[in-house]
Amino acid sequence: MPIIHQNFAITGMTCQACANRIEKVLNKKPAIETATVNFATETLQVSYDDTKTSQDEIVAWVAKTGFGATLDKPMTKTQMPWQLWVLWGLSLPFWVGMIGMMVGSHALMIPVWVQFMLATVVQVAYGAKFYQGAWASIKGGLANMDVLVAIGTTAIWAYSTYVWLTHPDAMHGVYFEASVMVIAFVRLGKYLEHRTKTQSLDSLELLTKLVPSMVYKQAGDGFVQVAIDEIGVGDVLLANTGDKVAVDGIVISGQAWANEAHLTGESAPVHKAVGQMVYAGSVLSDGSVTYQACATGAQTKLGDMMTALADAQGSKANIARFADTVSAVFVPVVVAIALLTFGVNLWLGTGFDTALMRAVAVLVIACPCALGLATPAAIMAGMGVAARHGVWFRDTPSLEMAGRIDTIVFDKTGTLTTGKPSLTMLHPLTDRYDAQMLLRLMASIEQYAVHPLASAIIQAAQAQGLTLYSADAIQSTTGAGLVGEIDGIGQVAVGTPKFVGMTELPSDQIWLDKSSASSLVAMAIDGLPCAIVALDDTIKPEASAILAKLNQAGVTTVLMSGDRTAAVNKVATLLHISDAHGEMSPRDKLSAVETLVKAGHQVAMVGDGVNDAPAMAAAQASFAVGGATDVARHTASATLLGESLSHVYYAYHIAKRTLDTIKQNLFFALIYNCIGIVLAAMGLLSPVMAAAAMALSSISVLMNALRLKRLNLMTE
Repeated sequence: MPIIHQNFAITGMTCQACANRIEKVLNKKPAIETATVNFATETLQVSYDDTKTSQDEIVAWVAKTGFGATLDKPMTKTQMPWQLWVLWGLSLPFWVGMIGMMVGSHALMIPVWVQFMLATVVQVAYGAKFYQGAWASIKGGLANMDVLVAIGTTAIWAYSTYVWLTHPDAMHGVYFEASVMVIAFVRLGKYLEHRTKTQSLDSLELLTKLVPSMVYKQAGDGFVQVAIDEIGVGDVLLANTGDKVAVDGIVISGQAWANEAHLTGESAPVHKAVGQMVYAGSVLSDGSVTYQACATGAQTKLGDMMTALADAQGSKANIARFADTVSAVFVPVVVAIALLTFGVNLWLGTGFDTALMRAVAVLVIACPCALGLATPAAIMAGMGVAARHGVWFRDTPSLEMAGRIDTIVFDKTGTLTTGKPSLTMLHPLTDRYDAQMLLRLMASIEQYAVHPLASAIIQAAQAQGLTLYSADAIQSTTGAGLVGEIDGIGQVAVGTPKFVGMTELPSDQIWLDKSSASSLVAMAIDGLPCAIVALDDTIKPEASAILAKLNQAGVTTVLMSGDRTAAVNKVATLLHISDAHGEMSPRDKLSAVETLVKAGHQVAMVGDGVNDAPAMAAAQASFAVGGATDVARHTASATLLGESLSHVYYAYHIAKRTLDTIKQNLFFALIYNCIGIVLAAMGLLSPVMAAAAMALSSISVLMNALRLKRLNLMTE
């Protein structure tokens, strides 16, 4: 069944209940596998069977719920629309009248018939949006913010109209200013909310700006400047010093130094020469190259990153389900509370108009907008901060789980160490071959492996100018070694001493002095051990400080490695890791992680190789460090750009702060609404004040989320 994944931009949503309604309708369709609506980003992520439905039909389904859907376009910052300026211009006379009432100047008060005319224009022209939304919401079987605003403002306008028609000379008892101000504040609040939400998408916007809008394309014997949209695969382009690379391509002439920090997290420029790849968004710090386009737009590495970030920001965290549940029942409950407030106030004899105003204030203050924004606003900001610091979370649940971890399991080689070991000694175990031949044979098998120790052996052979043999019938045992056939030699096995059948290690003093805490790789030919080499790796310079910061934050660190126990214990001692395990197979690591999880720990696994993948999959969170294999990256819940261990701390700290912010937002939104409802029911908030307070609550939640963008990860 071909499943298509597509993003749509949704228009017309006013609160989380709107997003819930769209999800409810789409997820009932047999052709839809999953549909998730993000209220904060105003996007719909849908997976569907394209043999049963189409994009146009999905748009039609969304339209039936009362909202618009178009192929996804990023939210953009907009100027205050002229309609909003007009609305506030229409409300100005009411502000003047209210000032007149406060200072006791009847000259500033406007005639009731003028109030009626202005209020009616506002109610019809600007209230229509709420009526349309309310009707669509009710038809969909749910109630949203539009229902609250429509009921409240209509009640005020209708009652004030009734009083004016029955008592034409009365200046008191009419509340046209309340209906106008409520609509004005709600519309202004939604505009400010939109403006603030777009600030959370700055990271995506910054990535977009990495690609130049114009580029030099080869035309005949020269180059002409064309728009980036005109570039296709196969076109030949030119980039000079200071230029941004427009697309992914292969260098066909020239050489340059390119800054690829947006892809690797490393600020040091990378040398580019003929035959090497250059990537979209890179900046040439020196030199000039002509390159042929291999991938454009969304197919480039940068485009893939942008798609991943947009998808991650649009996905829904598990903690957001709480807000969805509350929002689904919140509006009906609020309407019931408003009716109860109206009835109790009438029973207490406060008067019809007072009871009505208090009930309307309850309706207006209780809009669940802040509750719906609490989680996605923090997620957008947190994802953006993480991306800027070289941490790419796969989706929102991955970030959420990373914020809950209390234990981090580290692999050793390539994670805590530089992953660039060097061969320090080769010890022959046979007189059949000399040391160079033994190294040549060992490297000939290791060329089929993907591991830092294998790379070190190959580099040692190449440094001596040794030509490698080709091998056949290669068989790999993850975490142990490889076996292959070399013509004229026989079956050659390279791997751990145990893998090649060594029952004991060399005992001469020179070997013991050189290899007591080193990584060991052995070789056997036709079952007979022939050589063993010792390799030493260097601990990353930042490792000790990063592990100390994690421990200070209450995170337990564990070291699990397939390397020999002596080498693992040496690293553990230097880094003050009390829980360290060596000579672990991938199955051993998996079992150990599963044991930690079953014991109630929230575990993250940090690794870079195939042998780490099973344990990474078993952990609640997993981080693939820079240079990780494709298997490790695809398994990981977050990919860390660059090779610095600082990114592990960044990932944890950003996720933890994001989760804390979500909890703060949810608590604030609930408490704010509850207190506001009580104050409104008691008559301590007028409808106008309630409308302003409701708008303020949404802005407050968004601003709290945006505090994440000011995180100083170097000092925290």
